[in-house]
Amino acid sequence: MPRLTPERRETKRAEIVAAARRCFSRDGFHQTSMPDIAAEAGVSAGAAYRYFAGKDEIILAIAGDAFRLVFSPIEQLAAGTSAVSVADLVTASLEVLSAETVTDAAGHEVPVEELLRCAVQTWSELLRNDAARAHALEGFESVRGGIASALRRGQEAGVVAPALEPERGARVVMGLLHGFLLQRVAFGLTDTTGFNDDIRTLLEDPGEPDTTRR
Repeated sequence: MPRLTPERRETKRAEIVAAARRCFSRDGFHQTSMPDIAAEAGVSAGAAYRYFAGKDEIILAIAGDAFRLVFSPIEQLAAGTSAVSVADLVTASLEVLSAETVTDAAGHEVPVEELLRCAVQTWSELLRNDAARAHALEGFESVRGGIASALRRGQEAGVVAPALEPERGARVVMGLLHGFLLQRVAFGLTDTTGFNDDIRTLLEDPGEPDTTRR
């Protein structure tokens, strides 16, 4: 058998990940077996193990892609030099969450719906898979720290309330994004424009008091 080139190996690995993502999105992590993934990818059951030690390794790869989808836009915004508001941070991810496809870490086009369905399943996986939890915690803390720093800059610029505690505020921002992701997958909420407008109204514009109400 001819030796696989690095490029061919990466291509085949990406095909197996894509097949697993389709299976996981359709049937769930624990209803999908390695033979199921191999069949979906069009390879022998043993061939899949040439690229991955097992299903848990594939889950970690897909979970990483899923959470990069959610948090990369907010990380890029938080890392900028300009001051951003809480609403800026919350709305940064909504556009990509409502897109049809996104480019993954390997440069491949990936259906957003598949990634988000896998992301939701990953939360329950964190309760039983120590490796998945360790990876998720590392990523969570990195993003949270970046958001907290952005909130401090926002306070200095006067666009974030001075009374806000940045570390807790960062968790609030992340909680809002997690909540939208769950509603997006479970209930089909895709009105990005409406959510963006309402988030800004809710977080930035108190409006005029209604003096007619008693």
